[in-house]
Amino acid sequence: MKPAIQPAAPTDIDVIVEFSRHLNEEDPDFTGEVHFDETTVRAALTKFLTDPALGQAWLIYDGDAPIGYAVLTLGYSLEYHGRDAFIDELYIAAGYRGRGIGRWVMQFVEDEACKLGVHALHLEVEQANLRAQALYHKLGYEDHKRYLLTKWIK
Repeated sequence: MKPAIQPAAPTDIDVIVEFSRHLNEEDPDFTGEVHFDETTVRAALTKFLTDPALGQAWLIYDGDAPIGYAVLTLGYSLEYHGRDAFIDELYIAAGYRGRGIGRWVMQFVEDEACKLGVHALHLEVEQANLRAQALYHKLGYEDHKRYLLTKWIK
């Protein structure tokens, strides 16, 4: 099955928030805890979906039914020769997994990133999510044996 994919709009926030909730419940962080705050997610999505300079989000459909979403956030890196991007979130509803949709969506996002002048794509995956890791490795993503360190400053 080849799904349809459409750019997300501010009117799609409710759908994306619900998918984000599922993503966080199904793939908890490295501590094994789910950290989902709907108010924070809504605020971030509202800002993101109204400022194209931040990136792009898409909804994935089976007919008229949304079955997932993908988010590409834009950045800039001297190390990666200019514009880079994170595939910040990718979610496909459980009943649609294992059908090649993830691979198809990843290729779509890569093509869109090229159109945006992106030189390097990054993504994060939980260490315990071996299924996702296998897909990403098959698609050419490499583990650089580095740690992603984060400090919340606000």
